[in-house]
Amino acid sequence: MTTAIQNETFETEVLQSNQPVLVDFWAPWCGPCVAVSPIVDALATEYQGRAHVVKVNVDEVPAVAQEYGILSIPCFLMFRDGNVKERKVGAVPKDTLAAMINAQLG
Repeated sequence: MTTAIQNETFETEVLQSNQPVLVDFWAPWCGPCVAVSPIVDALATEYQGRAHVVKVNVDEVPAVAQEYGILSIPCFLMFRDGNVKERKVGAVPKDTLAAMINAQLG
């Protein structure tokens, strides 16, 4: 299962992580976000121990969404060593998200 990120946990869970982190910026009223949610949850399970997969609800954590320029959701940011390495916008397929993670696993 994915971890829900709040303002106070973003830095430790994402920026200071020693593993790559896929962040799903979403909202419960967003149809495409809800549609890809099972895919995101599946990736969290598949990559457990090798990469983190987390969710940021843009309504609950608007400061983080604003800081990273999230204008459309769903939006996926791939972090490594505290830096954004890749960004995808929209309901992308599982293979695309897995490729983002795999690219950071080396």
